[in-house]
Amino acid sequence: MTKPVKTGIVLSGGGARGAYEVGVIAGLVEVLGLGPEDDAPFQVYTGTSVGAINVSFLAANAQRGDMGTRQLIEVWSQLNLAAHFRLDLFGLSDLKQRMLGRQRRLGGRALLDADALEDMVESAIPWDRLHSNIRTGVVDSLVVTALRVYDGQTTLFVESAPDRAFKPSRDPRRTATETRITSDTVLASAAIPFVFPIRSISGQWYCDGSLRFNTPIAPAIRGGAEKLVVISLLHRTSTGPDPSLTAPYPSPVTLLGKVLNALLLDPVNYDLQVLRRLNRILDVLDEAIDESARGEVDRVTIDTRGMPYQQLDTLVFSPSHDLGEVAGQHLRQMGPRRGLGRVGDWFLRRAARESATWELDLASYVLFDGDYAARLIEIGRSDAHQRADEIRAFFES
Repeated sequence: MTKPVKTGIVLSGGGARGAYEVGVIAGLVEVLGLGPEDDAPFQVYTGTSVGAINVSFLAANAQRGDMGTRQLIEVWSQLNLAAHFRLDLFGLSDLKQRMLGRQRRLGGRALLDADALEDMVESAIPWDRLHSNIRTGVVDSLVVTALRVYDGQTTLFVESAPDRAFKPSRDPRRTATETRITSDTVLASAAIPFVFPIRSISGQWYCDGSLRFNTPIAPAIRGGAEKLVVISLLHRTSTGPDPSLTAPYPSPVTLLGKVLNALLLDPVNYDLQVLRRLNRILDVLDEAIDESARGEVDRVTIDTRGMPYQQLDTLVFSPSHDLGEVAGQHLRQMGPRRGLGRVGDWFLRRAARESATWELDLASYVLFDGDYAARLIEIGRSDAHQRADEIRAFFES
């Protein structure tokens, strides 16, 4: 009897851009014709930042073939700028909570108040069912990454089924911690520096895992995945600026947007290039050396990295549209929104200008608006349907 091939899903970070991931997954479910009574297409789930939120929801609904994608779309479509894009530059939200006698999570100050995000993560993900799915083996493993602030360690928070062993890396820059993944873990992974407050877990401070590990491909492999679906949030045809134009001096808003791009999006292509390069090298090795020599190569790699290298089929998605430009189009059509405050209203009006090509990178990360999310979901769904034959072939192989 042929052993089933385990498939992993890898979701990267990118703030509000994460709605695109939801669209791709919904399209994939539709192409495969999966319903609640079917088996889920994935057994290993890994994500960082907003990808950690999405992937935790999927793992919590992995007892269904459709992984609850309709409900996840509803969660994203109900985002409200007045609640999810609430500036908190001076810690006023913390002061308000103390005046009301409420206990807030232990965290610092940041650009945005994270209360609405916290409520969404806690209420939208059925945590008890998540742990049940892992305990019963419906999910082999869930891996969420975060960056430990004071020593720069990338921490892999891992929750695995009892008989599924996660093989930790021997890279000194990465630490794997077997734990029960909670909303605190996910919020730590999604804590984009300066945008959302960093998080304390067991006395240590953590922030967005994308800073060091935006596309957690390796953890998916170490969790047992033998083939991968990877969703990037970087526009597939992104190009540099026109060299014939003189760029203006960048504003702080522009700089923050570009820094987020460099930290959260740019590493994805490199990681995928390394994966493709390794597949080619393994092809040559398998043809050039005999079984004994190949076994020696595996022995060395097990000794140095904890597991042998292996061939991996991948199905990679990235947006067919520039999500920054989509954010600009949405802002220009949106009209005035109440409840954002003077600074928030100023930023969105600035980003909505026709000439605001530089501010839109940041806007695409923080535009937590249901209509914008719905637009990204439709782009993701369309991108998946356009590759329907490829999707079917990947899962049938």
